[in-house]
Amino acid sequence: MSPPIIFWTVLVVFLTLVIVLDKIYFMLRDVSTELPRPYSFARTQLTWWTIIVLTSFISILLVKKEVATLLESTLILLGMSSGTTVAARVIDVGDSANPNTVRHQDSSKSQGFLLDILSDESGVSIHRLQTIVLTITFGIWFLVQVAANLSDPSVSANGVIPDITTNNLILLGLSSGTYVGLKVSENRPNPSMPPEHVPDEGHLDQSRPVG
Repeated sequence: MSPPIIFWTVLVVFLTLVIVLDKIYFMLRDVSTELPRPYSFARTQLTWWTIIVLTSFISILLVKKEVATLLESTLILLGMSSGTTVAARVIDVGDSANPNTVRHQDSSKSQGFLLDILSDESGVSIHRLQTIVLTITFGIWFLVQVAANLSDPSVSANGVIPDITTNNLILLGLSSGTYVGLKVSENRPNPSMPPEHVPDEGHLDQSRPVG
């Protein structure tokens, strides 16, 4: 079997596995009281890069018969995706525990994969679109580079995975950081909760001495 066929077969196997696991365990979806649960942008992004890196790693092992050493840029990429998912989860847990907050994930059912990951509480958002376009673009470039390098017998196992430049990592990091920063404020106050009463200065207790 030729190296490209091995590579794309491994990729299809992983994609199929993710689809099956999502159907059974909601792996790509937000924690939500609505059914069907909306898809999670952060979880999808982490899954996307995990599939790409695992596909590359296993394909190198099958074709080159060697275990490749992952480049620093690849580890940083996975770290950013994991960090984005962790930050998003922490924000969701905080919003769920706050009775003054209504999570938009709990007030609307899934509208379909693409619309879910593109949307926040106000609908489709430009910052999510930007991050998704960059993630897909770099992911496809990564896959094409790996497939081409696998077919080249002169390329060693450690040279198959492409090195992502520092500036491109910064671009991906800024994009993900923008998503996390705006996610903090994407859920609205609960209209059923009365506002916290703050006494004005004119009604403060005058019986206590000043000084």
